[in-house]
Amino acid sequence: MRRLVHMFGGPGGLAGAILVLLIVANGLAAPWIAPYNPTDVDMINTLAEPSPDHWFGTDQSGRDVLSRVIWGGRASLEVSALAVVVGLAGGITLGLLAGFFNGGWLEQIVMRTLDAMAAIPLLIWAIALVGILGVGPFTVLGLTFGNEVKLLVLLGVLYIPTIARIVHTGALGESRANYVAARRLQGVGSVRIMVSDVLPNCLSPVIVQATLLLAIGIIIEASVSFVGLGVQPPAPSWGNMLADARNYLFSGEWWLSVFPGAAISVSVIAFNLLGDGLRDALDPRHTTQALTA
Repeated sequence: MRRLVHMFGGPGGLAGAILVLLIVANGLAAPWIAPYNPTDVDMINTLAEPSPDHWFGTDQSGRDVLSRVIWGGRASLEVSALAVVVGLAGGITLGLLAGFFNGGWLEQIVMRTLDAMAAIPLLIWAIALVGILGVGPFTVLGLTFGNEVKLLVLLGVLYIPTIARIVHTGALGESRANYVAARRLQGVGSVRIMVSDVLPNCLSPVIVQATLLLAIGIIIEASVSFVGLGVQPPAPSWGNMLADARNYLFSGEWWLSVFPGAAISVSVIAFNLLGDGLRDALDPRHTTQALTA
């Protein structure tokens, strides 16, 4: 148990890892663990309080809130996880190139462009893009995409500057290390040095940042859905569930806002705990202090 705690940087990191595992398992198993279809309307049981039949109650259309919370988590995780994948692919590539081939025009063009992109907040970009393209599906080359695809691509692109800066800083220092010069004297090509030698030494902070970006993605997806530009009803999303609950804040139907709000809070806290724990676990200075304590 002590080794497991140390692996995740402490009790907080381990708790975050367990919560993240449960959240991901909940999203993947949504079709099997949700007690009801999240879009089924039951006008006889509208706004029913939590009970053995409906643990989280029902909404204004009689839909089971627990089922919608479970399925809403799946939508949030899909958007945030795929956005991080896009951001990692672009950020690692650009940051590695700019850091390894530093001091020239390539570094200046890449980093100044990324600085310009990062100057505008993520939420503003998200609202602007979905507002321009509209809330309905759009078609490109015969393929139809929904709002979720728009959002994850946008978030992924806007994650690139953050990840690229981290990789650029690491690659900048590694490119000047003695082992890189030795590898070049051995006749090893630049691409191979970047991928096999420099990149592994830059990944620790990237892994930590990726977990934090997952939490940010959940918040952004919920925010965009809250204002009606994300996942469209009747498909469930934590954001549009909170938007529907606004009309019932002062009429006593507390469960409509408490449960989706709690799901967002727990998810964000879990990913942040995991990120903080991984930061401590992957920090050599922290590891050295733990071993000598």
